[in-house]
Amino acid sequence: MSEDKTKVLVLLGSLRAGSLNRQLAEVAVENPPSGVEVSLYEGLGDVPLYNEDIDTADAPAAAVALRTAGGNADAVLVVTPEHNGTIPAALKNAIDWLSRPYGSGALKGKPVAVIGSSLSSYGGKWAHDDARKSFGIAGAAVVESSEFSVSSKVFDGKHPRESAEVTARVREVLEKLIADVSH
Repeated sequence: MSEDKTKVLVLLGSLRAGSLNRQLAEVAVENPPSGVEVSLYEGLGDVPLYNEDIDTADAPAAAVALRTAGGNADAVLVVTPEHNGTIPAALKNAIDWLSRPYGSGALKGKPVAVIGSSLSSYGGKWAHDDARKSFGIAGAAVVESSEFSVSSKVFDGKHPRESAEVTARVREVLEKLIADVSH
């Protein structure tokens, strides 16, 4: 590995400021493995719905910023809730923008791991499975061995950073994710 830090971009499926998934993303940012820089992408809510008619040389600035962040990352950690049994709209929209141009999108071949939490006893597993499928179709290299879906009920109103087990699991996912980065 080079002297440069491995860059992990966190894409957050929840737009809500106080969301539990944002808190899980904070745990990832606060606990990177050695030699890894983890940064949370802010701005998915600003990206317009994907429309090929506006995906031109003059694409919207928010979409260009997302693609640039994806292109500059070595790997992506997706932290997402489950909305109506699947991927939140903001995350699906991000996947659509990041997958274009078809065959050479910003995440082509880059490792992606998906984790998150929801109210269900399965912790959002359906959304996480759908996100992995969609990122894979979009050209990313999905790290299947890095699953972590947790029911928000286990936190009992506390920040996930207060759980040593959760912090360890998030760090384990990051370690598996960066193990798939080739330098």
